Amino acid sequence: MRTDKFLSSKYTGSKAMTQLDIHSANATGFGAAADDYMERGIDLNEELIRNKPATFFMRVSSDAMKEAGIYKGDVVIVDRSIKATNGKVIIAMLNGDMLIRRFEKTNNNIRLVIDSNKLSPINIDATCEDFAIWGVVTYVIHTP
Repeated sequence: MRTDKFLSSKYTGSKAMTQLDIHSANATGFGAAADDYMERGIDLNEELIRNKPATFFMRVSSDAMKEAGIYKGDVVIVDRSIKATNGKVIIAMLNGDMLIRRFEKTNNNIRLVIDSNKLSPINIDATCEDFAIWGVVTYVIHTP
């Protein structure tokens, strides 16, 4: 009996087989009913980041915004492309320090406010040269 005339499967046990090695498939039956309702997983990058090149993650190192729900050790997502408006929590650069504060602007006066009464607001006047708004906090990731 000649063994070279026997037909056998192409797969010989190695992982080098590709889809092109399978000539046909016999698929019968119906797919699972749950497949119609299956959702893809949640991608946190899609959910939390609006502008990827302008978004940064920062760890908070103070309890200055504790009353706003931002605690020491939390991670904030900061978007530098969003314009700071009244009431937004921002990251500000003041005299070389990064601060997390709530932004208030009335007429030409800018104030950096903490949500508690423990510290007074910081007034930024037109003569302050070393002030910049670094970005707006969009989300807070709180670790219990």
